[in-house]
Amino acid sequence: QWTAVAAFLYGEVAVLLVLCLPFISPLRWQKIFMIPLWSKMAVFWNKMFLTIIVLLIILFLDAVREVRKYSAIQLNEKVANVNTNAIDHIQMKLFRSQRNLYISGFSLFLWLVLRRTVTLLTQLAKSMASHAALETQVNDATEAAKKYLSENERLQEALNEKGSSENKAAAEATSEKLRKEIEELKAELKKTSNALYKANNEVTAVQKQSRGLKREYDRLMKEYERLQ
Repeated sequence: QWTAVAAFLYGEVAVLLVLCLPFISPLRWQKIFMIPLWSKMAVFWNKMFLTIIVLLIILFLDAVREVRKYSAIQLNEKVANVNTNAIDHIQMKLFRSQRNLYISGFSLFLWLVLRRTVTLLTQLAKSMASHAALETQVNDATEAAKKYLSENERLQEALNEKGSSENKAAAEATSEKLRKEIEELKAELKKTSNALYKANNEVTAVQKQSRGLKREYDRLMKEYERLQ
């Protein structure tokens, strides 16, 4: 089982390295996660995640028990002054139990990091999509405001050319209506700009959290290499 756990650990490292590649954007990962195969696996994702967590915790506790067991036996054997072969055998057992402890512990930790990384990528992709939609909405609102302003200017020019009082009254009513529409568009533009600013802040926060997680992951990988 420890060979399987070690293979699982290296698989986790490979997946995390792929997820941290800088030239693959979160939006691309979201498209990959939307593949029908992943959608079918998502139904069993929580159950599989909890099952693997339980198994890794059990293996981790078993490794802790083995380390404590052989540490106590090694101490007793040294006190009893038994032969060298027995001490070497106990030290070999202790080394293996410590290695299994490191493997199971890092596998458990990287499994949690992997789930968190996927969640952050999904959130970042949604924030980026929302940011793009808000930018499009702001651009559309700006174009509409410019259009209404140009129509208002043309109406004012036509009003200056025509001296009829009826035309002036109708033009004033139309101008008033256009002014109201412009004010509504300005209010909508301000609201959309606030939403865009909020979305930018959320994207920035998620990016900072992702960079912090990557730095923590690099630090832990260096610690893992040092322990090996």
